[in-house]
Amino acid sequence: MESHSLGGGQKMKRYLVTGGSGFIGSTLVKSLLKSGHSVRVFDNNSRGNLRRLESVINEIEFVEGDIRNFTEFEGACEGIDSICHLAYVNGTKFFYENPDLVLDVGVKGMINVIDAALKYNIKELVLASSSEVYQTPAIIPTPEDVSLIIPDPMNPRFSYGGGKLISELLVINYAKHFDRVLIFRPHNVYGPDMGWEHVIPQFIIRLAEAIKETDSDVEEVNFPIQGSGQETRAFIFIDDFIEGLNCILDKGLHKNIYHIGTQDEITISNLVHEIGSLMGYKINIAPGTLQKGSTQRRCPDTHKLNNLGFMPKSSLSDGLKDTIKWYVNNLDLQP
Repeated sequence: MESHSLGGGQKMKRYLVTGGSGFIGSTLVKSLLKSGHSVRVFDNNSRGNLRRLESVINEIEFVEGDIRNFTEFEGACEGIDSICHLAYVNGTKFFYENPDLVLDVGVKGMINVIDAALKYNIKELVLASSSEVYQTPAIIPTPEDVSLIIPDPMNPRFSYGGGKLISELLVINYAKHFDRVLIFRPHNVYGPDMGWEHVIPQFIIRLAEAIKETDSDVEEVNFPIQGSGQETRAFIFIDDFIEGLNCILDKGLHKNIYHIGTQDEITISNLVHEIGSLMGYKINIAPGTLQKGSTQRRCPDTHKLNNLGFMPKSSLSDGLKDTIKWYVNNLDLQP
């Protein structure tokens, strides 16, 4: 397929986004369209939802299929310049309850993407990986070249990190067949309509439900959590995340890995209090037992991405306001 020039010399591409009806995937699709690119989406909506693509559904090609089925997938690759591979099963609940499914989608899906890309002579491949590939790093903030590790193969939680680690190895070792392969590792991306199994929406939903059951004169809500509350994460708002990803698509170097996140580390306890404050309540945290395999601290070193020109713009408070508003107004959509 012939590429055409956009303003500034950038080439228009025909992108295939796997997992394009997911939280990150759908936001990426809209961003690519806004930049003038053509987009085809491949998804079976098992974890995504076409609701997220309603505003652009007439501007894209949507192909429904299972990433594990090569016959279903390969047809979506014809005429494509670049594959952004985001199809995966995420959410901690699924790591523990369906680890075989997580690995099946992760590994078979990655192999099918590579095989189809080679068959159709697609020269660019972009992989969404995860901070879970290094699980409990020795260095925090954590750079891209830290050792990758699966600490306990008997723990089903590591099905997710294991599948992503295998995917990284496959992409890196097949890179010689491509003009450019890029790997990005998202770090705790959040925002409206991000799903229901992640920590921020779970806190918002639980607090909204607790408020409904609490006397209106009570200003403090009891709130049990997993762990001590001193565990830390660094969250990045979806709009900032997509800007970071666009920076990588524009300037990223072949066979390079980039962390996308912020270095604004926050304790889970402070996160709960911030959400409570924005919803108008004081929180009385009740610590609990942390699930086996959970990470005590996670914060990416983002200097490599910053050197490409990216700096996040949204504060945690502003991002949480938008996220809280969406979930409070859409509680009826939860499965």
